[in-house]
Amino acid sequence: MNQEPPPQPQELSDELYERFQLQVDKGQEPVRIDKFLTSRIEGASRNKLQQAMNLGMVQVNGQPIKANYKIKPLDQIIIYSDISPEQAAIIPEPMELSIFYEDADVMIINKPAGMVVHPGSGNYTGTLLNGVAWHLQQHYPGISEETLPRFGMVHRIDKNTSGLLVLAKSDLAMRQLAKQFFDHTVKREYVALVWDDVQENKGTIRAHVGRHLRFRKLFEAYPDGEHGKEAITHYEVIERFGYTTLIRCKLETGRTHQIRVHMNHLGHPLFNDDFYGGDKIVKGTVYPRYKQFVDNCFSICQRQALHARTLGFVHPSTGQSVDFECPIPTDMEEVIQKWRSYSTIYKNS
Repeated sequence: MNQEPPPQPQELSDELYERFQLQVDKGQEPVRIDKFLTSRIEGASRNKLQQAMNLGMVQVNGQPIKANYKIKPLDQIIIYSDISPEQAAIIPEPMELSIFYEDADVMIINKPAGMVVHPGSGNYTGTLLNGVAWHLQQHYPGISEETLPRFGMVHRIDKNTSGLLVLAKSDLAMRQLAKQFFDHTVKREYVALVWDDVQENKGTIRAHVGRHLRFRKLFEAYPDGEHGKEAITHYEVIERFGYTTLIRCKLETGRTHQIRVHMNHLGHPLFNDDFYGGDKIVKGTVYPRYKQFVDNCFSICQRQALHARTLGFVHPSTGQSVDFECPIPTDMEEVIQKWRSYSTIYKNS
């Protein structure tokens, strides 16, 4: 039996579904697939597998199947598995959501910086999903409590990153979007302000991303692939400000902190990224006036200068490609403008 290893809990991803593949042995006796997979996949519960099958997330020989399907020798099995951490029940809370687009299948939300996406340790209320649960209850009064937890999430972005997220509102959308994220066909472009003058106008960073071996809250780039998971980021310079650079990043994979880790690995931490050293002066003079200018910028944009500006995918129902783009938020835009003005003085000095 050929089986991909199960996801390791220490290697997180912003994509909340992962794919397993296995082939049934030649001599395998017919048995229900839920029973078969429970005995083959470490930590898998029969109940969770059955839920995945009901959503069409388990396929045999390219076709979705039900839990009572009996496997046959040499069957090819693919499982799109929810790898998100266990969460507490979602408590619906009224809050103002910036819903960028919504139809019967998907909801596109422009998440502000500072908002946690889903409840977790220390953040059980006030998260995006608390607001989504309330929104759904208002529009779908009969929605079940079982549907509300982590409703429709197939990916996430960091608390202090702003920008676009897509949530699925139907089983079909969940299945289709999970597959698109896994297959890396979803278009995700970010705008970031990074320290120093990025040398190349464009480039690609290929370095695994995984937990830092000593500081477990941080992630690290492993260019030789000795730890973590494969991560690929394409970047392009938008504008140069001398001591900082405005760039566009296109994700090919979606690892936790991927852009932040990759740009730090390149020697260009994100502006005001307190995890990876961007919250201090990385490039520039030591003169008090310059330090005051940078501190003023820090006070305006009080988080890493990273915005998920563009999101594109194939719509689950229509089969048409759709693209969404939201403007850079005020805090980042104001700091970008300040660096643009400062760079004029810098170039003329």
